[in-house]
Amino acid sequence: MPESLLTILKLCALALLYLFFLRVLRAVWAEVASTRTAAAAVPQAPPGRVSAPRRSAGRREKASSHLTVMEPAEQKGRSFTLADELTVGRAAGCQITLDDNYVSQLHARVFLRDGMLYVEDLGSTNGTYLNSHKVSSPVAFKRGDRLKIGSTVMELTS
Repeated sequence: MPESLLTILKLCALALLYLFFLRVLRAVWAEVASTRTAAAAVPQAPPGRVSAPRRSAGRREKASSHLTVMEPAEQKGRSFTLADELTVGRAAGCQITLDDNYVSQLHARVFLRDGMLYVEDLGSTNGTYLNSHKVSSPVAFKRGDRLKIGSTVMELTS
């Protein structure tokens, strides 16, 4: 093989390696930036207005509510008890861990705010869907609603 051809192949391989590293860096940057943005988007009470915490149906609903897996069939019936905040993703630190290639490491969270449950996408690649509607900001989550994350569909039950 001529030496000039080997030099060209080396340069092409080096260019591909740099492109790979740039893609990885961009993906990590997007994940970090979306987590920061998602944390800032949590609904807050307006300043200067303090309300007493509700202890009505919302609190009781949270204590007895579960996310029950409806799909895929091999996981149907699996249930997760809701707490004040749950994270969903592939990472080991998530309260609900889903082994699915379409689920991000830190995909979504379900949280309690002012006696109501909300679901929020945490900048996932493939999105979070509540009743077939893409979640782009925190959305109220009621009993009977279906949450789709990757290929997993969960329903809020009591």
